[in-house]
Amino acid sequence: MNIVAIETATETIGVAARAESGALAAFSLSGRRRHVETLVPALGDLLAQLELAPSDVHLVAVDLGPGLFTGLRVGVAAAKGLAQALGIGVVGLSSLDILTRAAVEHGHGGYLLAAVDARRGEVFASVRELRAGHDETQDVIPSGLFAPEELAEALLELGGMPIVGVGDGVQRYSEILGAVPGVACLMDALAFPPPLTLLARAAALVEGGASPLDPQLVVPVYMREADAKSNFARVTSG
Repeated sequence: MNIVAIETATETIGVAARAESGALAAFSLSGRRRHVETLVPALGDLLAQLELAPSDVHLVAVDLGPGLFTGLRVGVAAAKGLAQALGIGVVGLSSLDILTRAAVEHGHGGYLLAAVDARRGEVFASVRELRAGHDETQDVIPSGLFAPEELAEALLELGGMPIVGVGDGVQRYSEILGAVPGVACLMDALAFPPPLTLLARAAALVEGGASPLDPQLVVPVYMREADAKSNFARVTSG
C-alpha cells in the first residue's frame, strides 16, 4: 500500500510516506508550533519525492493523542479530510503507544515509560512492559494525566525496577522523574513520537487483518479540556 502518516501530538510536526515499492520518506520540524502552515506542504513534498500523487494514497495513519490540543486538531482534521476526499480509511494510534513502540525499535525492553508534555505542569504518561519473547507490551501504569511528582510516586511503587523513559514529558521533568531509582531518562532521542514508527505500526496492523476506520469515526484523544475552555471557566467562576 501507499501510506502516509501524520504526527502532530507535540510541538514537533512529523509526516512520513511509504510507497508500494517500499521507498520511504519522512520529515519533522521541531520547536515552532507551526502545524497549520507546515503540515500540508510537507506532506505534498514527501509524496512528490516518492513520485506519488495524493490520489495514489491507500491509507492514512494519524497520531490521535494525547498531546497538545491545537496540534492534535490540525493533524486529525488533515487525516480525516484527506481520507474522506480519497474514500479511504484511517488508522489512529496513541502517542504513548507510538513512543513505546519506538523505544522497542531502538532496542529498549523491560519497563518503558512514555510521557508527552501536557503543559500546565502535567504530562500524559504510561508505563508498559515488554516481556522477553513477546512482541506486544503490557500495561504497568495505564495511560493517564499526571503531575510529575505524582508520576514519580507511581514509579517509586514499582520497587526500583529499571525503567527507560522517552518523550518530551520525560525530558522536561527529568530532574523529578530521573531521581526515581531505576529510571533512566533518554535526553537525546525520542523526544516526540516518530512518524515512521506510526506508519510502520499502522501498516503492520492493517496487513495483519485490522480494519481501518471510516474517517467520520476518527476523533482525537485529548484526556482533558482545552486551555481556552478551562481559562474561560476560571474567569466566569471567579
